[in-house]
Amino acid sequence: MKKVVLFPILITILSLHILVSCDDNESDTQKPVINLIEPEEGAVLKPGSAIHFEMELSDNEMLRSYKVEIHDNFNNHGHESKATKAETAPFTYNKSWDVSGLKNTHIHHHEIEIPANATEGAYHFMVYCTDAAGNELNVARSIVLSKDGNDGTHE
Repeated sequence: MKKVVLFPILITILSLHILVSCDDNESDTQKPVINLIEPEEGAVLKPGSAIHFEMELSDNEMLRSYKVEIHDNFNNHGHESKATKAETAPFTYNKSWDVSGLKNTHIHHHEIEIPANATEGAYHFMVYCTDAAGNELNVARSIVLSKDGNDGTHE
């Protein structure tokens, strides 16, 4: 008799556990969206100036942060003299900003400064955006640093 009564109770508990654990509506798996406006692909920027940085971020739930990373895209060989190498330095940049509590936002600033002694050449401009659930998306642009480049003053 005990087996007959316990079996339906066990099946009911197991069924409820399966139903509760299969609720996919609670988890956010959608990555945020990055619309990088500036700098444009192939932009030529001038050492000693600020980068005009503009983008729009959005997420289906909530944003957490964004990060900008800039690093050289040199091909590990060159024909520079030691004197030239001492006078310049490859430009690197890595900074994160908090945008918690926002579902979408427009970012526009000129706070990324390229040092005047930055080595001219090809670079990668990377933007990463993470939402509150930890989903991440990134966008990459190829840019060039050149003394003949844009000084970042346009709005």
